[in-house]
Amino acid sequence: MSEPLRVHVDLHPDALLDPAALRRAGARAASLPESAVRGVTVLHRAIDARRGKVRVHAELELRLEDAPMLGQVYRPTALPRLTGAPPVVIVGAGPAGMFCAWGLARAGIRAVVLERGRAVRERRRDLASLSQRGALDPESNYCFGEGGAGTYSDGKLYTRASKRGPVRLVLEALTGWGAPPEILVDARPHIGTNRLPRVITTMREDLAAAGVEIVFEARVDGLVLAGREVRGVHLRSGELLPAAAVVVAPGHSARDVQRWLRAAGVQMSFKPFALGVRVEHPQALIDRLQYGSLAGHPALGAAAYRLVEQTPGGAVFSFCMCPGGYIVPAATDAGMQVVNGMSPNQRSGRFANSGLVTEIGAAALSQAGYDPGDPLAGVAYQAAFEAAAYVAGGGDFVAPAQGLADLVAGRMSRGLPATSYHRGLMSARIDLLLGPLAPALQHALRALGQRMPGFLGPEAVAVGLESRTSCPVRVERDAETLASPSTPGLYPCGEGAGFAGGIVSAALDGLRVAEAVARRLGGRAEAVAAGL
Repeated sequence: MSEPLRVHVDLHPDALLDPAALRRAGARAASLPESAVRGVTVLHRAIDARRGKVRVHAELELRLEDAPMLGQVYRPTALPRLTGAPPVVIVGAGPAGMFCAWGLARAGIRAVVLERGRAVRERRRDLASLSQRGALDPESNYCFGEGGAGTYSDGKLYTRASKRGPVRLVLEALTGWGAPPEILVDARPHIGTNRLPRVITTMREDLAAAGVEIVFEARVDGLVLAGREVRGVHLRSGELLPAAAVVVAPGHSARDVQRWLRAAGVQMSFKPFALGVRVEHPQALIDRLQYGSLAGHPALGAAAYRLVEQTPGGAVFSFCMCPGGYIVPAATDAGMQVVNGMSPNQRSGRFANSGLVTEIGAAALSQAGYDPGDPLAGVAYQAAFEAAAYVAGGGDFVAPAQGLADLVAGRMSRGLPATSYHRGLMSARIDLLLGPLAPALQHALRALGQRMPGFLGPEAVAVGLESRTSCPVRVERDAETLASPSTPGLYPCGEGAGFAGGIVSAALDGLRVAEAVARRLGGRAEAVAAGL
């Protein structure tokens, strides 16, 4: 039987909906008669809307025989049955912590995962209370709980972290736990806020069946130390949990974890991050700007964008763009106003939103009166902006907002457009709220408005505040052992330790740390990242 051929083609979007057109394109790329191609499978696709011409770059697999083409079904490798006291404690049940537990289980090492928040089902009720009534639970919200901040913040899986580990392994595992198989094909894979919680639940059930212990509403308040070496963790309940190794994977907003790590003498440093606003437009406008006459094409779906603008005050760039999505309240503390974006799987909402942010480095901290040598200086900088944004919105997690044209002009908006943000908007001077950051955003918006007609139109609004783009702290670790150089037995991991920036990169870092811990504890380190 002849082996299938793989070819790369550039297609009009219509071809994705027409099997005959796909076959013709594949045959032409392979220099074969069309009759020789018996079937076609799309292995990879990427939409290119640059230069005013929409094309789809695709990799096709051509079948030259009549044998049926069976789609591969991925199932996570059956885990060994784990028994005995867990030698590893993992702090945080986000993608870094959960994939670390999975990697350790594959190596034959049992872990206990401690999560301050609640499981996805209970967490959903807490989010509804916040969005509908402004009732914030500081332990269970859009940042804290099973699956971490990504669970209810879109489920985007796009990453440039291919050099950090096996991206394909992570995507295949997620597919095995119920993610749509399209994530293995799309250049910018996306599960969707409405589907990701079930994937995470299935992963947790798989781990629990193997003997991994996952405990919710278990807040860790410190380390148990013998000299400088970690011996376990203190829980808020008063319990002391012993461990041969502690993996701290708390997510980017766990400020209390950052404080007790510093109090324990763990080596840490300030890490640059980004801060700005979330901008919202009608999705139909973004579709027209990106796809022109092909806006609304069923093969394209809701359009996304990625923007970078160099300004005299530094680069301004889009962050976590959510086509057909919603803006949500992402605060973790009373009196702090923070927003984020999310999209359901079909991305069918009326609005598109994205962070529009600029980097905050050591110079910005110094200019604002903070000491960049203080590992928590970035946290204090974030908190000051968030507190001011809460006041500007009038409290109750109502968001301060300003029309984009008004933000550029430096004037109060007399009226605000419709929004996806359930808590509502309050007209405010976002330009004044941003202070020294405003000129860079105004410069960038002015340029974007010239290049993208309608981007500053009457339905375009800036919503404050987008401040939790990444963790402003790095918990240092050795480049080889991945352990803390100051605190033996402690393994900083994922986004909350400063080593990742999204679901997949956090999962990859969790696998890297699992491999390092398994190597130290005598587990089968080679099994951690083995293929499915």
